Amino acid sequence: MSAPWILRRIGRALITLWLLMSFTFVALTLSSEPALQILGPEAGPEAIEAFNRRWGLDRPYWEQYLHHLARLVTFDFGLSYRTSDPALQMVVERIPATLSLMIPTAFLAVAIGVPLGVLAAIRRNTLIDRAAMTFAVVGFAIPNFLVGILLIYLFSVQLGIIQPSGIVDWRSWIMPVLTMASAEAAVFARFSRSAMAEVLGHPMMRTALANGIPWSQAVREHALPNAAIPIVTVAGLFFGSLIGGGVITENVFAWPGLGRMLVDAVSARDYAIVQTIVILVGVTMILANLIVDLAYGWIDPRIRDQRQ
Repeated sequence: MSAPWILRRIGRALITLWLLMSFTFVALTLSSEPALQILGPEAGPEAIEAFNRRWGLDRPYWEQYLHHLARLVTFDFGLSYRTSDPALQMVVERIPATLSLMIPTAFLAVAIGVPLGVLAAIRRNTLIDRAAMTFAVVGFAIPNFLVGILLIYLFSVQLGIIQPSGIVDWRSWIMPVLTMASAEAAVFARFSRSAMAEVLGHPMMRTALANGIPWSQAVREHALPNAAIPIVTVAGLFFGSLIGGGVITENVFAWPGLGRMLVDAVSARDYAIVQTIVILVGVTMILANLIVDLAYGWIDPRIRDQRQ
């Protein structure tokens, strides 16, 4: 990869971050009056004025915006309206709980979805293919919250072997991980099958087989590397959403992670917390996209050569 290409990608990433921060600021600042949300509708004008002055909300919007950007440059994400604690510190404290849930989900989704999709493409129009695609359609169609409720009913209500909420022991991870992994594995299976089926029908495969290359070797050395590019794209988007991808599931299982914290902060109009989480999610997505671009060049040298 050439230096100009990398610099262009970094520049686009910075512009994306600026747009994200600007949109978040405008959306949250203009959505409602945080003083009324925090103090309650019975708060008097003096209390509201003191609150706005305390948090700088009495300034013009353009001044608030410039002050907001200046603070973010120095990694000062402000204080929580509710607790007056540093927003970044509060968010960072929730990251381990979210990652402990999302990382097993990611590995389980990839370990199930990709081999299942590849096998379905190799055994196309067979019972294996139909069963795999049925799983993919059902897994993708059922909402996460419904899967979570069904698992709670089965394991907590009927069997009584797992606590339905919070972190109690190692079994607490079973239901939320299965809830998210079922949908993500379905996505990986569908994309893997589509990519693999397209490559298997390519003339290069017929040429490889005509030259006497065994089928298994042709699949391993020619089909899989070419089918990996769209799979890597999906994987990059999924891994980029590890921080904020469990919002619904965390709320269903009362998981003490960023997803639940985000919902609470939005309902309370705690702008500092919401902006911190949104920016953190945006950074992870941008880094994931950059890693995917670099991975393209490693998987397919032709892409790398075009970008020199």
